[in-house]
Amino acid sequence: MAIGVFDSGVGGLTVHRALVERLPTADFVYLGDQANAPYGGRGGEEIVDLTRAGCERLFDAGCNLVVLACNTASGIALRRLQQTWLPGFREALGRPVNILGIIVPTIEAATGLPWEHEAERRGEKVEKLDILAVFSTPATARSRVYEIEIDKRRQDVAVFSEPCPQLARMIEDGAGAVELAKVVEDHVGAITTRIGRPPDRAILGCTHYEIIADIFRAALPAGTPLIHQPDATADALQRYLERHPEYEPGSSGLRRFLTTGRPGAQHKLVETFWGGPLSFEQA
Repeated sequence: MAIGVFDSGVGGLTVHRALVERLPTADFVYLGDQANAPYGGRGGEEIVDLTRAGCERLFDAGCNLVVLACNTASGIALRRLQQTWLPGFREALGRPVNILGIIVPTIEAATGLPWEHEAERRGEKVEKLDILAVFSTPATARSRVYEIEIDKRRQDVAVFSEPCPQLARMIEDGAGAVELAKVVEDHVGAITTRIGRPPDRAILGCTHYEIIADIFRAALPAGTPLIHQPDATADALQRYLERHPEYEPGSSGLRRFLTTGRPGAQHKLVETFWGGPLSFEQA
């Protein structure tokens, strides 16, 4: 068996790399739905359908766990698939399979609290708010998942989301650093204006953005902490596997990279992030 990692494109490689570093002997199959990337501007039902098709492809490839390394898929599709599709699929397949997301670990990292925790509502005045900026795709921003779930747990954290409609596509297409920096600076400026001051912390709420984390660091005030989704997801997956030995992750160190788009080598931006040549095969 193996662990599947799914994203609309190459952004999930940021999570994949953290998982590989944490579980170096485990077997991994990565699938980027590059034929349909990015997901951020698509409707909810379409995102659910595309995510289900990607998960099914990874289960067919021998995975028993799939990590949705995509905020849009995690925020829009994960719960629906877990509740309405996965039970019947699992029964038909005749073996344990499951789908995990990256939003729960990110919120745990942002709040410092377990997912099960919900704050008591006492109506007390909060003296000092921790301002958290979330840079994301439009679909993730529309879902308000970060605002809703963080507010349940921490009343002293105020979340502001900044949708970045073009950024994931630009990263997919290998845009240059100067062009990317201008777009990031505009979004940082926009959310700073809305808040009235710079944020105290930030979440890069699209896994593509982790590829250009250095550009976000340069655009934000010096020392602004970034909550890294790859590290949070690796922590959560390791804990999950310890609790669920039925999901055997394999031990041969297999690495496969699949795409629904054009197979072959990836562009320089992705290869620079990955640390070497990277070639995809046709899904």
